[in-house]
Amino acid sequence: MVENKSIKAKIRIAIIYLIVLLLGLSCFLPLWNVVAISFSKSAAVSANRVNFWPVDFTLAAYKKILDDSQFWRSFMISVIRVAIALALNLILIVPMAYPLTKSSKEFKGRNIYMNLLIFAMLFSGGMIPSYILVKNLGLINSIWALILPGALPIFDVILLMNFFLGNPKSLEEAAIIDGAGPLQILLKILVPCSKSCLATISLFSIVGSWNDFYSGLIYIQKPANYPIMTYIQSLSVDIQEMLQSGKTSQSLANITELSNRNLNAAKIVVAVIPLLMIYPFLQKYLITGIVVGSVKE
Repeated sequence: MVENKSIKAKIRIAIIYLIVLLLGLSCFLPLWNVVAISFSKSAAVSANRVNFWPVDFTLAAYKKILDDSQFWRSFMISVIRVAIALALNLILIVPMAYPLTKSSKEFKGRNIYMNLLIFAMLFSGGMIPSYILVKNLGLINSIWALILPGALPIFDVILLMNFFLGNPKSLEEAAIIDGAGPLQILLKILVPCSKSCLATISLFSIVGSWNDFYSGLIYIQKPANYPIMTYIQSLSVDIQEMLQSGKTSQSLANITELSNRNLNAAKIVVAVIPLLMIYPFLQKYLITGIVVGSVKE
């Protein structure tokens, strides 16, 4: 009987691994197909001959993106935007989430602030009022137009607030007995115990700021000030321009290698690479427990 149960358990585990493998492949294979398309010539892509390996290997799409000084300028604008947005998000989220963990007796007006946050998260003024506000503040064509409208993500505030509430009360009570003030409790106890949640919020901020191209289209009127996603989104293959620039034979060679489809695939690959480089550094915090080595209740 014991042997039969162990066999059934092994079969269940094998089925679970198989399902996870199939789900993983369903996510990985489409991305791999995009990579193969980005390295293939336009004729093979148009004929749908590209599956999971490049056909008529070429780097024309990546040369189109990288052989442009505007690419590197937009790249640096996005790097600066991500860094400033991340710092500003954490500076605003952490001190706002902590008071909301208190009861209405400890923090008068707590319910009013909470209701305002939830209302603002569910409803917004819309694109036109936001644009008018940014314009009246003189932020058009400025990097701050890309940062300030999303400086306080309300969902992240609620996420961190609930995480703080999950910490043992004995930690805060022990600190109060030792004479610690609210700021010391926040910075020396709650923040170190919330690394996994802060890493998750940081990942949300980085991905959101890096992938956002729509804000650049709305608030940035000068192409020289485009962030990287807005710049990549604006790229396209102009056959007439290619024919008019340079030698005709070289232009015709470029046309046979490059099309909007493999250029778009290269855009996706270029956009994903920086995020894949950042994720491994945050992954160890994402899998960490809520409180490690804290006082037992």
